Amino acid sequence: MDVMGYIIDKALILIPALIIIGQIIKNIPNIPDWIIPLALLVPGMLGTMALAGWDVAGAVQGILVTGAAVYGNQVWKQVSGASGGGGSTIDAP
Repeated sequence: MDVMGYIIDKALILIPALIIIGQIIKNIPNIPDWIIPLALLVPGMLGTMALAGWDVAGAVQGILVTGAAVYGNQVWKQVSGASGGGGSTIDAP
């Protein structure tokens, strides 16, 4: 399933912006990690609705953009090994 095919071109610029905002929120002390995706939903929906229109389709686009940003960040962490040792690694002999 190609989620990027569902996101309008105008909203693609919000994905890296949301990743940066997520990193800023992550560096704030006393904010648990589980709040970050919920906190990103607000600027993701507002930004996308400002670009795509203030209707249900704009809101759905905002959810998709936020999901793509959070998913992309998690994939990057898993692939790069930056997850803090949570994944399985094979030690070289």
